[in-house]
Amino acid sequence: MIEALLLAAANPAMRAIDAERAFAAQAQEAGQWTAFRNWSAPEAIMFTPNAGSAQAFLNDRKDPPIAVYWWPGRSFVSCDGNLAVNSGPWVREGGKTVGYFTTVWQRQPDGGWKWLLDHGDSLPAMRAEGGDIEPAVAACSKPVPSKPPRGTGAATEAGGGSSKDGTLHWGWTVEQDGSRNVFAMLWDGKEHRMVIDDKVAPGR
Repeated sequence: MIEALLLAAANPAMRAIDAERAFAAQAQEAGQWTAFRNWSAPEAIMFTPNAGSAQAFLNDRKDPPIAVYWWPGRSFVSCDGNLAVNSGPWVREGGKTVGYFTTVWQRQPDGGWKWLLDHGDSLPAMRAEGGDIEPAVAACSKPVPSKPPRGTGAATEAGGGSSKDGTLHWGWTVEQDGSRNVFAMLWDGKEHRMVIDDKVAPGR
């Protein structure tokens, strides 16, 4: 099953949601940080809790005995199919702790997928998301130019990007107190609608 998912994710016709599932499956089979290294782009970012290079954080990091388990509950894709944002629940140690993740995915020149940003937070109760879901794809009409929000003005760090066709924006900000916001905006034919708006308290 895991091998089939990995092969599917490498197929140019496959979706970022399939890459997410293969990523999660590999974490269970090969180890958590091994999978994170394998699926991250060279420029990928993680929050630990400060924003930094995922490659630097993951380099030589030993896999935990039990990997976190996650699955996509929502998926948003640009009209051109080359950028996607997935979000959904995670559980650790059989549900002792639960939370959510958001991952930004970029299609690579070889047709496969790598993640550009991965973040998440714990929650008091697990999100009721997942199952046989279908991605929400941006409208393919030409979007009105717009700029994603960039925080309150007190942000000490910010980053993000957009699909080449302008139908999906994503970004992140870190405020002076260490809190952060990760967001995504999907073109619906009339406006760029906020579809992800994750707010994380300082130090997490």
